[in-house]
Amino acid sequence: MSEKKKIIVVGNGMTGYKFCEKFIEKGLDNIYSITVFGEEPWAAYDRVHLTDYYTGTDVHDLKMAPRAWYEENGIELRTSYKITSINREAKQVINVHGDAFDYDALVLATGSSAFVPPIPGVDKKGVFVYRTIEDLDAIKAYIPQAKSAAVIGGGLLGLEAAKAVMDDGLKTSVVEFAPRLMPRQLDEAGGEMLKSELEKLDLDILLNKATKNICGNGKVTNMQFDDDSTLDTDMVVISAGIRPRDELARESGLTVGERGGILVSDDMLTSDPNIYAIGECALAQGAIWGLVAPCYDMADVCAETLLGKEAAFTGADLSTKLKLIGIEVASFGDAFGVTEGAIPIVYHNIVSGIYKKIYVSADGQYLLGGILVGDAEDYNMLYQTYNSKIKLPKNPEGLIIKGTDGGFELSVLDLPDEAVICSCENVTKKSLIEAVDEFDFTQVSQLKKATKAGTGCGGCVPMLDDLLTAKLEASGKVVKKVICEHFDYTRQELFDLIKVGEIKSFSALLEKYGKGKGCEICKPLSASLLASIWNEHITEHANIQDTNDRFLANIQKGGTYSVVPRIPGGEITPDKLIVIGQVAKKYDLYTKITGGQRVDLFGARVDQLPDIWKELIDAGMESGHAYGKSLRTVKSCVGSAWCRYGQQDSVSFAIKVEERYKGLRSPHKLKGGVSGCIRECAEARGKDFGIIATDKGYNLLVCGNGGANPKHALLFATDVDEETCIKYLDRFLMYYIKTAAPLTRTSKWLEQLDGGIEYLKEVVIEDSLGIAAQLEEDMQQIVNTFACEWKKVIESPELLKKFKPFANTEAVDDTIQFVPMREMKKPANWG
Repeated sequence: MSEKKKIIVVGNGMTGYKFCEKFIEKGLDNIYSITVFGEEPWAAYDRVHLTDYYTGTDVHDLKMAPRAWYEENGIELRTSYKITSINREAKQVINVHGDAFDYDALVLATGSSAFVPPIPGVDKKGVFVYRTIEDLDAIKAYIPQAKSAAVIGGGLLGLEAAKAVMDDGLKTSVVEFAPRLMPRQLDEAGGEMLKSELEKLDLDILLNKATKNICGNGKVTNMQFDDDSTLDTDMVVISAGIRPRDELARESGLTVGERGGILVSDDMLTSDPNIYAIGECALAQGAIWGLVAPCYDMADVCAETLLGKEAAFTGADLSTKLKLIGIEVASFGDAFGVTEGAIPIVYHNIVSGIYKKIYVSADGQYLLGGILVGDAEDYNMLYQTYNSKIKLPKNPEGLIIKGTDGGFELSVLDLPDEAVICSCENVTKKSLIEAVDEFDFTQVSQLKKATKAGTGCGGCVPMLDDLLTAKLEASGKVVKKVICEHFDYTRQELFDLIKVGEIKSFSALLEKYGKGKGCEICKPLSASLLASIWNEHITEHANIQDTNDRFLANIQKGGTYSVVPRIPGGEITPDKLIVIGQVAKKYDLYTKITGGQRVDLFGARVDQLPDIWKELIDAGMESGHAYGKSLRTVKSCVGSAWCRYGQQDSVSFAIKVEERYKGLRSPHKLKGGVSGCIRECAEARGKDFGIIATDKGYNLLVCGNGGANPKHALLFATDVDEETCIKYLDRFLMYYIKTAAPLTRTSKWLEQLDGGIEYLKEVVIEDSLGIAAQLEEDMQQIVNTFACEWKKVIESPELLKKFKPFANTEAVDDTIQFVPMREMKKPANWG
């Protein structure tokens, strides 16, 4: 048997790894032996989710494959191994020590490096790039020396970097040269909406700023801009784009582009017939492609070419969906409407922070592209409608404005077989359906593992879920909605496992029933379940909880927090009202009566929160849980005590209900209302549960909500007395808490409940499942063990330590600024 030819791959990033996958998949290992050289000490890892490492994910969980995978497939992997030159005549690559390695074919997958603008001062201490694991380690180590940070670059990676350092407690600014954020993906209005929403999170956005100098004596102290303005900062993170790593090719005489990049033909060959280039180092179709999908396509084309087959890279669709600091952003197709005759359709809601713009063809029949900011839930179906050239309804505005006449509901099963569901791995609808049929998959994690769909950027995972659900339902099978890839259980199952197993921590839950390290989905969900079941202080799980629950207060614009004491039913004594006023005056807080009949106090620094809470608690008040996925308020009118139309004492009943369910943790926030008559002054029909007085008792309504998609609550029981009403509410709320999916409001939960409101009546009122007594017992246990979360903090020296703006000093945050507004104030960076 003749000796195998030798392939050398220089670069073990995501693209280099993908080539190795294709190498095995296509049988190239029957012809070639392969050696892969990587500069970094780790095997290839998922750079798309690099920020997860910064927030605590172990580097091993980001790996594309363990080292054992390379060994099992006969791939020689050499990490911490830098190749410094190519001898094209001898067909060898040479490492930093002068060692030479022969090749028959060479694949350059050297990727890209962070582009560092030629700014004076970039070499100062405190200046970093945001590109590799080593970069993130260096940033993390420097954080204790800083109070503020500036990120140069307002693109995707720049905003991710800003989120990372902001979450570490630094006052953070984003400096962008262009007139808007994400200029390649968003138009002016979309960029402005994103800017506005980010500023609400206390992120300072500076646009049209060219950095002239990074100043400081040895380490960063401030930045100077071309317009002569300055910005004080202790740290600078540069994320201003990428530069192709083409130095090996350039030094060996390969043809490179005028602005960088190794020039390749459509089959990935460079100007040398034995050398290929793929990924971000390659100049293909006249461009550098910085997304996962086109880089993976290049790896596939290169493998096909090495097999002697005809293959070509012809470019790629740069449509993408992102989540930036909790704000959804997406663009697809002709996002800027450059197609001749393109007709724009715009939905722009400044109050809700939502901007949607689509373009349809001149004849109105086809979707050309669009931009989504604030709500990208429909991205996948919009993209498929565009990509599959599906004919539009008569009124295409229904695509982005729900409930519009002429809109259409397109099921994922209606898509053509050739529709590409996962662009990163080029997985079609047909191949996914075939995998489900062949292996009887019932979980998305199984589908991902078998087809690799959803393992790249992850943007297609919601559509994978929809496809699997639709397919199983069409086959008459039970659909199981697991939480995430770390737990093969539904929220309801996890609820029961925690309770039966008496599990008290996330680590114990993960060890016994999960895998991996957890994620942004399962961590806060588990914290909510643990708090719901055991009624423990939510800060016991602070490391896995959202910011608001971590500090028992809502973070507001300007980086301050709001304090909302509970005012059951909206009733408050003059003495308590005076204390609220005194506290607001003492700490210079902005005060406002809320829609839920409470007083909201804005503008408190994190270090002031415990002091404010103590003064309120000493006056007999407690946490209003405005920060949690829990009961917020039970609104009331004045009822029969004062109103001449009132039929029942709605205030007393509202207080009784709110006192009973205060602090109740749930899948989503809960609001209630009690109206004293049919005039409905408490707006009970727009609540998760509404109680309306009649001459015989109360009508109970459930599953309504206000907000962006308001729903009227549905009539559940009529003319019941207070005791019966409470009994039904106990059962209803506990059944919702035990069975609803994460972050699902009661209205949405009811829509997803087979049998709808009639089935819910059977379970709650008629006890058709025989669980009513258990639901009541579970609720009573929560009621009996209630404790004010604020009170526990001010009584605990350990918990009080968490309420400091900086980990390394007792200083207060002096970067917070306000401006006058009427007779009070507001954060200086609003607007």
